[in-house]
Amino acid sequence: MVREFTLPDVGEGLTEAEIVSWLVDSGDAVSEDQPVAEVETDKAVVEVPSPVDGTVREIHAAEGEVVPVGDVIIGFDTDEDDDAGAATTDTTGGADDETVESAVSAVAETDDAPAEHVFASPSARRLARELDIDILTVEGSGPGGRVTDRDVRSHAEGDASTEPEPKPESAVQSATTAVGDEVDELELGGGASTVTEGEADRDRTLAAPATRRLAEEEGVDIDAVSTEQTRDGEAFVAPEQVREHAAGGVEQTAPGAEAETGEAGETPAGGVDLDPLPDAEVQRRETREPYTGVRQTIGEAMEESKYTAPHVTHHDEADVTRLVETRGRLKPEAAERGASLSYMPFVVKAVVAALKQYPILNSQLDEVAGEIRKKHYYNVGIATATDAGLMVPVVKDADRKGMLDIADEMNDLVEKARDRSIAPEEMQGGTFSITNFGAVGGEHATPIINYPETAILGLGEIKEKPRVVDGEVVPRHVLTLSLSIDHRVIDGAEAGQFTNTVKRYLEEPELLLLE
Repeated sequence: MVREFTLPDVGEGLTEAEIVSWLVDSGDAVSEDQPVAEVETDKAVVEVPSPVDGTVREIHAAEGEVVPVGDVIIGFDTDEDDDAGAATTDTTGGADDETVESAVSAVAETDDAPAEHVFASPSARRLARELDIDILTVEGSGPGGRVTDRDVRSHAEGDASTEPEPKPESAVQSATTAVGDEVDELELGGGASTVTEGEADRDRTLAAPATRRLAEEEGVDIDAVSTEQTRDGEAFVAPEQVREHAAGGVEQTAPGAEAETGEAGETPAGGVDLDPLPDAEVQRRETREPYTGVRQTIGEAMEESKYTAPHVTHHDEADVTRLVETRGRLKPEAAERGASLSYMPFVVKAVVAALKQYPILNSQLDEVAGEIRKKHYYNVGIATATDAGLMVPVVKDADRKGMLDIADEMNDLVEKARDRSIAPEEMQGGTFSITNFGAVGGEHATPIINYPETAILGLGEIKEKPRVVDGEVVPRHVLTLSLSIDHRVIDGAEAGQFTNTVKRYLEEPELLLLE
């Protein structure tokens, strides 16, 4: 019997995943629950187990390919009886309930998330605030019930549930609208006027799920987007074509008509060169990588944070000469105990001590309930640069751990983040984050808060600088601190007091013995 295994939906709202690597080849014998592939969702890299005992018949997706949920990725030959005498496809992904539940838990959200949450794009949330609309009252029409900009506008106009959504404007109409009264109509050569939306309409369009989500968010009818690309004989639309259509940057000409241009070499009206470089020249001059998976999730999280929480950054400096001396004395002792002692554990302990004095920085704004939730536990995230972007492993209950315990756990988490073996739950539940841009020689920065936290501390490089001590200018080791706060929750004075407390513990590290 042939069992075909489809990519399961291992998390709420998941529409696609990238095949990172295959752990088996055609002809390999496999047992039930044996990992056969690693896939990257928008939260983490997870293993996909075999649903059966059998032999790999065929692998249907290549490494690096982004596969929609429900597509067949691998087939197995099994010894099971097939009364129907035909191959079967497991549309649930082929895994039993326990396997699917395990996969879902791997990408589950943190327990600290509000029970009532709206699935909405950051731009939709901004628009709702600008229009003074409670986004909880907006019905989403996007994938998984996602609230889009169009949903918010429709709600504001009072026709979200009574009026059918109008078809989006064509690219030319959008461009004409954008310039307002200055241009009444974008004329095309050859006697043609503006192009109607119907000229690009198709009955069927192929596109990746992420592209369809983008079209929903941009309010674009994907069947109206112009494209010359095809797959299996069907029109295929890419994300950049959706963006160009939404921006009004692609002009569609009627049959037999040519776009109006200026002098030779000039860009035509609409701002897009209709005679681009040949593909070979583009490939020589550019390298393009897909914006998907974990990197896309990181980008969306940063966008949501930056445009949801009003950021203010407080900068200061700490004279850490005594800290440098203390760490220098303790480092050999730590090495004998099998630990690698950096400055970060000292900073973590100093931060926790300061958070106990200023708990407002260890908080979360629950916009749904209208509450500020001050946390009485201390889970410190350590921002880590990886090939996929910035990840934030979390040291849980840092207040209950000693310096070497923090060092060991932090080093282990950072290593797992960089080799992509970290579990999703090891990056969840943080209450405050630290980022070390000094590791690459930076001094000052404006870190983006790891939303929904309300503060993040950035560390610069420790440098020798001249300082006045007892009336004399002497060289001292100086550490720059950059504290970004959510100004809706935290006042500037509290940010300054918190930073001063962190400075005191770093300048006098012996005080950490009292914590």
